[in-house]
Amino acid sequence: MPTNQAPLNFGTFYHIYNRGNNHENVFIQERNYAYFMNLWWKHTYPIAETFSYCLLKNHFHVTGYIKAKEDIAVDGKLKEPSQYFANFFNAYTRGVNIATGRSGALFEVPFKRIPVTDETYLMQLIVYIHQNPQKHKFVEDFRDWNYSSYHDLIGNNPIRLQRGKVLSLFGSKEDFIRIHQEIQPLPNLDDEESS
Repeated sequence: MPTNQAPLNFGTFYHIYNRGNNHENVFIQERNYAYFMNLWWKHTYPIAETFSYCLLKNHFHVTGYIKAKEDIAVDGKLKEPSQYFANFFNAYTRGVNIATGRSGALFEVPFKRIPVTDETYLMQLIVYIHQNPQKHKFVEDFRDWNYSSYHDLIGNNPIRLQRGKVLSLFGSKEDFIRIHQEIQPLPNLDDEESS
């Protein structure tokens, strides 16, 4: 595993993912999934837009957009984007460690981030992320997994996800659903995830 990752850049889409240190679970108790998302919004919402996510037992995937500097309004000094994510990982790890009596690092360091520069690839990535629980055989049908953004994106409840932008990217809600039902393997992502 590389010890350094390129810094996150403003005005850029990313595939952000990470797994448990030594492949251990990062979601140890059922309540950890909601706790993760609450902290995610708290720490990343000021500087990033989230397009999709999937939380699995020992890893997670997110498609996000780091806003352009001029579009960010934060209280106090604007930090480098990676710092917001580091604060998130530290807060989540601290909470899980306290709740479960464990100590030490929970996630691999540094977290992985791959720039996404192509709209077609962005669409494939969103599908890949939602289909991930099926790929790992946690469920037979990815739509049965409760810890992804799929159902929020096709629902009507208010959310912090970029529902309008995602559905527009796919053309419509109907196209979003149809395209998700087509298996679209991305072997290069499989290689990255296992590294």
